[in-house]
Amino acid sequence: MTSSDIHTPVLLDRCVELLAPALHEPAAVLVDATEGMGGHSEALLERFPGMRLIGLDRDTEALRIAGERLARFGDRVTLVHSVYDGIKDAVKAAGAVYDGIEEAAASAGVDRVDGILFDLGVSSLQLDEAGRGFAYAHDAPLDMRMDQTAGITAAEVVATYGEGDLRRIFERYGEEKLAGRYARAIIAARAQAPIERSGRLVDVLVAATPVAVQREGRGHPAKRVFQALRIEVNAELTALERALPAALDLLRVGGRIVVMSYQSLEDRIVKRVFADAAASTAPAGLPVELPEHAPRFRLLVKGAELAGDDEKARNPRATPVRLRAAERLREAA
Repeated sequence: MTSSDIHTPVLLDRCVELLAPALHEPAAVLVDATEGMGGHSEALLERFPGMRLIGLDRDTEALRIAGERLARFGDRVTLVHSVYDGIKDAVKAAGAVYDGIEEAAASAGVDRVDGILFDLGVSSLQLDEAGRGFAYAHDAPLDMRMDQTAGITAAEVVATYGEGDLRRIFERYGEEKLAGRYARAIIAARAQAPIERSGRLVDVLVAATPVAVQREGRGHPAKRVFQALRIEVNAELTALERALPAALDLLRVGGRIVVMSYQSLEDRIVKRVFADAAASTAPAGLPVELPEHAPRFRLLVKGAELAGDDEKARNPRATPVRLRAAERLREAA
């Protein structure tokens, strides 16, 4: 796949609109914490000619494609192979690469940036490359690693986890009602032969699903299990819980963050972290709120913003998106 094989970025215009007030200053710095194939970054680099970009991704193939796509922006772009919970280290490392970031940081505090974007979940690249094993619709090796240079594969999870652990991840990360049934079916099937490909796992899950459930129209029997395995393999929720507070700490006053999530587990984490950051810390009953207790952030959208019907028609992958955004109001006490 090359930079010409790019899908439409989700909620592109809305992301640009929300980040714009923070990116007008010369030498503004944006961190795209989930660079992917560079669609959002390209639009922002075009819109703000003085902006510098630090792009993070754990997927080396995505970074290769993004590098090709963004090459025309030259030294305004620094791409870093990193999971997004390494955002602080990535910004620090990028600051040593070119002076623009150091100058921007010096004017706004150590290692501070102006905008941050998270586009969570599995990327178009990972879904569309059948050999990665993310999609239950394609028979492929059960890999599911976003970073194929490190970590445990989905096949290893299926082969080595006990029934209780399989049930736990299917319940917690897939919110699957048949978690126990599917865990038992996997244990029984792997005793006969290893489950090393997505096609065989799908067959096991379909066979274990009662006909009445299949007729309920609750989606493919493998959908939630594959989601759960992907989240387990990539430690996505753990990384997100570490990444969001670190990202908020990086923002200068007036800086903005936009986060797009695609399933309820991610969105709950974003909602909680943003709500805490936008809350007053004043003790109950205090007649006057002291400055040190005032909220550090303000929310820029009410609740979670969804894609409109036109966007969903143009880009079906925008259908489940939930967007939240915030702006830094003051430094921590």
